[in-house]
Amino acid sequence: MPKTTKAKAAATPTRRSPCPVACALDLFGDKWTLLVIRDLVLGRNRFKDFIGSPEGIPTNILSDRLERLLEGGVIRQIPAADGSKRLAYELTDKGLALRPVLRAMRDWGLKWEPGTDAKLEPA
Repeated sequence: MPKTTKAKAAATPTRRSPCPVACALDLFGDKWTLLVIRDLVLGRNRFKDFIGSPEGIPTNILSDRLERLLEGGVIRQIPAADGSKRLAYELTDKGLALRPVLRAMRDWGLKWEPGTDAKLEPA
């Protein structure tokens, strides 16, 4: 495991344990955060896009989860493609590394949860 610099350690939030599974869950281990990451993988990148997802994430929770993902280095803000003053979001390399996790969850759900349907394939 790589050594952490003092600056990086100071920026890292307090963790429950050094377990990598627990640390990952501290960052994206709730249903809303994973759904935002799913939407980003599927090409959605604006606040309004996330709000439009069928799960109906409340705006206050979405704002909180986007901030958590920004602070965790999973996403970054970028200028919107339409040239408006609004910002969009994209996955960083750290966020893109979650694609196999989402694929595995999708595949598990399709196999084991009756009635599930993957309408889009992750990019």
